[in-house]
Amino acid sequence: MREADRAQEAATGADTGARLMLMALCCVWGVTWPLLRIALEGVPPFTMRTFSTLAGGLTLFALCFVMRRDLRIPGLKGWAHVAVASFLNIVSFSIFSAFAQLGTDTSRVAIVAYTMPIWAVILSWIFLAERPSGMQPAAIGLCAAGLAVLIYPLAVAGIPPGILLSLATGVSWAAGTVYLKWAQLDADPMAVAVWQIAIAFLVLVPCTLIVDGGPDFRHAHAGNVVATVVAGMLGTGIAYGLWFSIIRRLPAITASLGVLGSPVIGVIASVLILGERPTATDIVGFALILLASACVLFARPAPARSSPLADVQDKRIL
Repeated sequence: MREADRAQEAATGADTGARLMLMALCCVWGVTWPLLRIALEGVPPFTMRTFSTLAGGLTLFALCFVMRRDLRIPGLKGWAHVAVASFLNIVSFSIFSAFAQLGTDTSRVAIVAYTMPIWAVILSWIFLAERPSGMQPAAIGLCAAGLAVLIYPLAVAGIPPGILLSLATGVSWAAGTVYLKWAQLDADPMAVAVWQIAIAFLVLVPCTLIVDGGPDFRHAHAGNVVATVVAGMLGTGIAYGLWFSIIRRLPAITASLGVLGSPVIGVIASVLILGERPTATDIVGFALILLASACVLFARPAPARSSPLADVQDKRIL
């Protein structure tokens, strides 16, 4: 009984620590959105994303070194999967979200981009033969209604490119998530993440050279540069480190609250830091999309099947 009690106490302590980390993750990802907007005021999108990706990659490499994570990717096929996932998860996300923030309010971009769980349901249905069940069909309907509320008032004069790009941000993120699920890589999740960032950096560098003529900080002041670096360290490096630690210690549905809470923090941070003022219509659209995401994220998941490899990794991490 004493050993069982000690095990229970240890599990309770780990759970509390993971929940605190989840709260930190909500804040980190949420605050990153207005920081990126500040960076874009003086730094072109490709230059900003290249250097924020570099800062985030170095930060995550450092975290992996401290945590002694295995960074090996098995075989050429594994590397091909990581490259495709990098393009969908990071390259496309980075480019679409950066240009979206130049074309519309940051709070709109944050909310529409975090429709990712909805698009993941749809893409999983198409490519993984996972039919929507439970609350998922209702969530898709709520998401469509929220998008309509946000876009319709602007469509009178033509839909702003920023909304379309922020929508593409959520779709690309979902596509990358579904792709990795389909690929079923036999590698440490943090290794998959860190190499995705490295590949994205290698893609963004030539884009910066072609589009911006090289790193362009001619119109940037110190605040823009600091925001670029800090957004990369927080939103890419530290956030990924927190995320992959959380999903090892909490149920997936609880960990997913980080995704749900981030856009709420993003909207609040945009109001406080950037002075954005959402209209009543915006608030209704935001609420519908957040309710849609909640329907997906709080739905009862199917029981996960464990594997010997996962058991060995969990024992090594714990």
